[in-house]
Amino acid sequence: MSISDSTDAETSADNASERYVDCDSFQVSAHDHHFRFLAHGADRLNALLDLIGGANRSLQLLYFMFQDDGAGKTVLDALVAAAKRGVAVTLILDDFGTDAPDEFFEPLREAGGKVRWFEPRLGVRYLIRNHQKMTIADGHKVITGGFNISDNYFAPPKHNGWCDLGVQIEGPIVERFCAWFEGLEHWLDGASSQLRSMRKLVRDWDAGDGPVSMRLGGPGRSASKWAISVKRDMMSGERLDMAMAYFSPPFSFLRVIRRLAERGRVRIVMAGKSDNATTIAAARSFYRRLLSSGAALSEFQPCKLHMKLIVIDDVTYFGSGNFDQRSIRLNLELMVRVEDAGLAQQMRELIDHLGGAGETIDKAWLAREGGWLNRLRWKLGRVAVLGVDYTVTRSLTIEE
Repeated sequence: MSISDSTDAETSADNASERYVDCDSFQVSAHDHHFRFLAHGADRLNALLDLIGGANRSLQLLYFMFQDDGAGKTVLDALVAAAKRGVAVTLILDDFGTDAPDEFFEPLREAGGKVRWFEPRLGVRYLIRNHQKMTIADGHKVITGGFNISDNYFAPPKHNGWCDLGVQIEGPIVERFCAWFEGLEHWLDGASSQLRSMRKLVRDWDAGDGPVSMRLGGPGRSASKWAISVKRDMMSGERLDMAMAYFSPPFSFLRVIRRLAERGRVRIVMAGKSDNATTIAAARSFYRRLLSSGAALSEFQPCKLHMKLIVIDDVTYFGSGNFDQRSIRLNLELMVRVEDAGLAQQMRELIDHLGGAGETIDKAWLAREGGWLNRLRWKLGRVAVLGVDYTVTRSLTIEE
């Protein structure tokens, strides 16, 4: 790419950021559940603050990242206010993902709340992240999805915030969220919080067989349960639509996607911008194989893409899990699976909206960008992200 081409591309990307507008929030009722989908960053923050402000008895929060910034302070203040009015507040955070120091949360402790840490330790456990995101209010409502507590997840596209999805849920599945949160608390209370007991906790989780279920992932000898569920649905499916922040799956999963593309339709929207160029390089290492199978690909350009959304025929998955080695095999992840044709169609329309703001990846793009040096960079990116935390790979960024 020439200097002038590079300048034109940067100008085009800046214009895309200015023009793009997130989808409006929308609501769906299905199978005795009510879902509110929050695509605007401001809507996610406001819904979270409303949920916290309306709690009367309990608040249970679990996040990978909670930052000491404007959004973090606003949410913390709301939690402190809830604790002061008598709400039992428990906050579980991943120590690796959260930059805010422990003393940042001292006002919550002083107000009577509890702050717990999922801490990395030397050994195999060091590679595992508690990557889940949820806030449960009074055991009645939950907000989940891919977003963390940080300005980046609530900023608009023109300020290069993360394009993400939050989902507020009311219905029987909230009881399962509560059960999982309590199981994690019990695990943290253990004398050693052993990896073996965590594996058992995830392995013994019963997702049930209803149309709305909560699928978990965690460290094990094979792919996580949520990923196996996705794989099974893809094996029998005729159509796959995916909006995915990080795409670097095991080759067994890639084969299933390619077979689906050969017999049906596959459309994947991936990140064109990220805080970690290595993850984009890793995803690009799969483009040639996907295109040769007939998959339709695009890279989202207006801002950083952080969404984790999969639609297979009439089944929708949303939550914290990326479609990469780390989320499929290592991290503690949480995905909600909903069987409903109407919801699946609305989520495809959301992916349509994202795809319309993306750059089409086709054979012409591959011929232009897929020279031997870039292909080498893409392969190195894939190697770099295998089992390595993205926070680490930021320092190993593969520049284009």
